[in-house]
Amino acid sequence: MYINGHWITGRDVFTVYNPATGEQIGEAVDGNVADARGAIDAASHAGASWSATTAYERSHILYRAHQLMMDQQPALAELMTTEQGKPLKAANNEVRYAADFLLWYAEEAKRIYGETIPSARADQRFLIHKQPVGVVAAITPWNYPVSMITRKLAPALAAGCTVVLKPAESTPLCAIAVIKLLEEAGLPPGVVNLVTASNPQPIGEEFCTNPKVKKLTFTGSTAVGKALAQKCAPQLKRVSMELGGHAPFIVFDDADPVHAAKGVSLVKFLNTGQACISPNRIFVQRPILEPFLDTLKKRVSALKAGNGMNPETSIGPLINERAVEKVERQVDDAIAKGATLLAGGVRETGDGFEAGFFYGATLLSNVTPGMIIYREETFGPVAAVIPFDDESEVIAMANDTHYGLAAYVYTTNLSRGLRVFEQLNFGIIGINDINPTSAAAPFGGTNESGLGREGAREGIDEYLETKLGGFSI
Repeated sequence: MYINGHWITGRDVFTVYNPATGEQIGEAVDGNVADARGAIDAASHAGASWSATTAYERSHILYRAHQLMMDQQPALAELMTTEQGKPLKAANNEVRYAADFLLWYAEEAKRIYGETIPSARADQRFLIHKQPVGVVAAITPWNYPVSMITRKLAPALAAGCTVVLKPAESTPLCAIAVIKLLEEAGLPPGVVNLVTASNPQPIGEEFCTNPKVKKLTFTGSTAVGKALAQKCAPQLKRVSMELGGHAPFIVFDDADPVHAAKGVSLVKFLNTGQACISPNRIFVQRPILEPFLDTLKKRVSALKAGNGMNPETSIGPLINERAVEKVERQVDDAIAKGATLLAGGVRETGDGFEAGFFYGATLLSNVTPGMIIYREETFGPVAAVIPFDDESEVIAMANDTHYGLAAYVYTTNLSRGLRVFEQLNFGIIGINDINPTSAAAPFGGTNESGLGREGAREGIDEYLETKLGGFSI
């Protein structure tokens, strides 16, 4: 752990495993509530001096961190593949994405603007000032173990906040590497603190209930996000939540079915389907259903599961045994209720898979609303295809969920694309675009997919308070 500028070792530890091989790859200190409280105290003490630094000073450190991350990209990517499982190429892409947030907020730090407001009184002036919210507690997930850290820490630091980070218990080594990088970039003691733990619940409760923490930012499941928000409510603590998704992918009959199927295969199986914006329900208009399925079946069948360090691997392991069991339950339920299995549908076994958590890339057609996979987020390598007939029908089906994070639409009709974009109740919508994300673009959902936005100008606003000054002259 890293608290008040000191690395803490020589304590009880928990083991970190490679999900592809089951091998032990390292250890992390098993922190507790007292550690979390100490980290919060350190962040609170450092807050006065850090918030008093100039925007240019904070920007300089973030620029330095960006350069260090790009210099260390190969080592960070290898660590990520070993600890989280994704193919090395995808890990390299994530490191670049993570570095983008450091660069973007190095620039945004210098653009925290106030304003003046005209008054009806001749002797009065209104001044709007933006200031940091204070100590931020950040809880990050395992599926993107580097970029989800920088997406939170970069805007918080740019705004002048201090931070206590609790990373996912499955991927603490990536978090340790990021904090070492920030330390090397020149962050003063106490500005960023790291608490690792095998049991996240007591740490999360301390974040929610400690009055020195002024904001909680969390990425993870909707159920956990709701529980954390409830614990923050008595103090009216500011929260931002990036939670679960159940993304629809709509393919209209004016789209090229081959092009659309290629797009689905690329985004659906990214990170082995372990992404909150991964398509869960693939709606295809009936006139092009057959050529779409033919193409998608070929591409899904060609995906090769394996260790992410192998350059031939298309999809890596799932994160743990529970994740495999969830996918198995959804696929078995769908087949039992009438879905057609076109590819995959089984756990990978044999040489190279014995100790890992692998499930073959799977394609289901004829999926219906009565199946679990139609309602629940899968977080695995399963493409579920649902036919539809007309525009109004598919919009109703797509919106029939309590989630609201991401959606995708393939159409060559500009008017239809705009209509559907306006009617879908999701925070992020890709129109003929399978990657509608960037450090420069706001990321977040509606309904039970979260609160607030990360990235873009909106991302730094989440860490700023608005202060009004009324001056009588």
